[in-house]
Amino acid sequence: MSLTPTNPMELGFKAPEFSLVDVVTGTSKTFQELKGERGTVVMFICNHCPFVVHVREELVRLANDYLPKGIKCIAISSNDVANCPQDGPELMKKLAERDDFPFSYLYDESQQTAKAYNAACTPDFSVFNENMECVYRGQLDNSRPGNGIVVSGKDIREVCELLWHRKEVPAQNQTPSIGCNIKWK
Repeated sequence: MSLTPTNPMELGFKAPEFSLVDVVTGTSKTFQELKGERGTVVMFICNHCPFVVHVREELVRLANDYLPKGIKCIAISSNDVANCPQDGPELMKKLAERDDFPFSYLYDESQQTAKAYNAACTPDFSVFNENMECVYRGQLDNSRPGNGIVVSGKDIREVCELLWHRKEVPAQNQTPSIGCNIKWK
């Protein structure tokens, strides 16, 4: 595990389109099909990363809380399964079903989607407004494994509240996420 932060990027970029397999349904899904009416949270996660395991329950709560408000979450795993077999599609499906994910869990076998989103770590978050413009790239909250801070989803919840109320998301105070590096081929 290599501790890695989110890659800094200028906000406002359009959500890159993709077509990836949803491991639960076995069907291909696109950003256009999965995006929310008011906003979309794109999360690069995986099964095994301790930083993702630490926040996984909050990701499910967050998605359940904002789905009725027109904000959807999309989870993507881009890890090389040759080196991380625990992140393979069959185990992704088992995890998504066990934890009752209210979002699609997509497998990015080619890693092209991770590259298009400039993802670097798990978890890595980008939040897009209704116009598919990135308004936030950063952490879920200040909690990390072992730091004693309760997982709340505070940072992304604040962004989702602004999107829900159709208010502008301020560009300042966006703290990068940090986690395990994506396992590149």
